[in-house]
Amino acid sequence: MRFGFLLKRGKPEAREIAADLGRVLLQRGCELVALEEDAAVLPAARVVTPETLGASIDALAVLGGDGTLLYAAGLVADHGVPLFGVNLGSLGFMTHYSRAEAVAAIQDACAGRLAIDERMRLRVTIHGQSGEGESRGVVNDAVISQALARLLDLDARLDGAPIGIYKADGLIVSTPTGSTAYTLAAGGPILAPDLEAMVLTPICPHTLTNRPLVVRADARVTVTNLSDSPVRLTVDGQWGRELQTGDSIEVRKTDRPLRLFRAPTSFFAILRQKLSWGERRGERPI
Repeated sequence: MRFGFLLKRGKPEAREIAADLGRVLLQRGCELVALEEDAAVLPAARVVTPETLGASIDALAVLGGDGTLLYAAGLVADHGVPLFGVNLGSLGFMTHYSRAEAVAAIQDACAGRLAIDERMRLRVTIHGQSGEGESRGVVNDAVISQALARLLDLDARLDGAPIGIYKADGLIVSTPTGSTAYTLAAGGPILAPDLEAMVLTPICPHTLTNRPLVVRADARVTVTNLSDSPVRLTVDGQWGRELQTGDSIEVRKTDRPLRLFRAPTSFFAILRQKLSWGERRGERPI
């Protein structure tokens, strides 16, 4: 089995854990693969480029937080590579394993004993002068917003039929995985990660009737910038483009899901741990 490694920059703990996991995998006959900047920690690893990483491995160990995992997904998710996340960040909704759990879990992954969950991903495509046809995979969300605090006019449509013109600071189109990220902070619903649906959540809408909307997974969502100035498209907090007036984005489900080695606890246990889900004042989490 070819196991790749991707480490959070500037995190000495990630280097220590990578060395430990690398030794365990080598003892079990696995091949190690790493990017050049991580190769010093894994001297036995074959070095590849970010562009060839996805085609070079069977699984990827990600040592960092959810932001590191989102970056990793952008490199390998289109190749169907499952991700093994060790949480070195603050929340860790997708980096499921603690340092103490990592060695035993990666042994199970190497032996084929660790289940893999699949989560819906999206693909956002730009139409217009800002980059006709340019596209990007989406794990969490595609966000249209603007740096200046001013209302935007965003025309949203579902399969070509008008949803409405959002007058808001921005609009988030989210996957179920991303429903516990920016969408949640903007007042959107939490969706179980195994659902297949999209959530449209306006950011600080001017009209009280503009509420979050859940639509089916196989729908085609288009959003056109009707504002009199450019806006910013950001995907998973990792990639961005400017959209001129009249430019639009199309968001659709992609055939390649995000593949994650299964968490040791349930989704709602993670919510209780990370967000104090269901906790009353004065009670301790279960």
